[in-house]
Amino acid sequence: MTRTSDQALILFAKDPVEGQVKTRLGSLLDATATLSLYRHFLRDSIEKIGSVAGGDRFIGIASDPKTGYFDDVSRNHPVQLFVQEGGNLGERMRRVFEDRFKEGYERVVIIGADSPTLPTAYIEQALKSEKEVVIGPSTDGGYYLIGMRGKVTDIFEGVPWGTDRVLSETLNVLKGRRAEAELLPVWYDVDLPEDLRFLKTHLEWMVHAGSLKGNQATLEFLNQLPLESKT
Repeated sequence: MTRTSDQALILFAKDPVEGQVKTRLGSLLDATATLSLYRHFLRDSIEKIGSVAGGDRFIGIASDPKTGYFDDVSRNHPVQLFVQEGGNLGERMRRVFEDRFKEGYERVVIIGADSPTLPTAYIEQALKSEKEVVIGPSTDGGYYLIGMRGKVTDIFEGVPWGTDRVLSETLNVLKGRRAEAELLPVWYDVDLPEDLRFLKTHLEWMVHAGSLKGNQATLEFLNQLPLESKT
């Protein structure tokens, strides 16, 4: 596929291999159930980027895919696939930003597959932002989205990935670079058992409010799971 827009929206995802996805849910779910859950998250996320107005869509796969899942996705959705390169998350994001800017994109936004209820409006706001960097803060101290216009691709150096200081350290780097940043509303990722329980509750609230447009299959799946702690 060729570039059709000056905006690129990229979903970071893992190949859905049993035992290699959402492993921090292991105290709550077995590997088979966890894999099924992640496939629901992937489907919700792929549908979400497809519903966003404007921009070319990409899926960056964390390692060489083996299952064929994303081949099926690319046959049914207008997305371009690539394999992420780099030793840690910061290196992988930097490479993606640099590659897309070389291809002529002016605004590049990356989201993960761990926020299945993320409002589409937040992604569209990020794509329209005029700031050099736009970040979606996550409740765990990281971020569910990062976008860039100013090509300050070296902002990820020294960030302590996997900690609750990811967002604060990134903001410190941006301040030191005098780069203008926009913060989106706070949202949440689903990584831990308590996050999954909250997701189920949140989806139920959305049903009662009449605002559940996607995620129906995910809620139906969650209703089949024993979400009480095994301990």
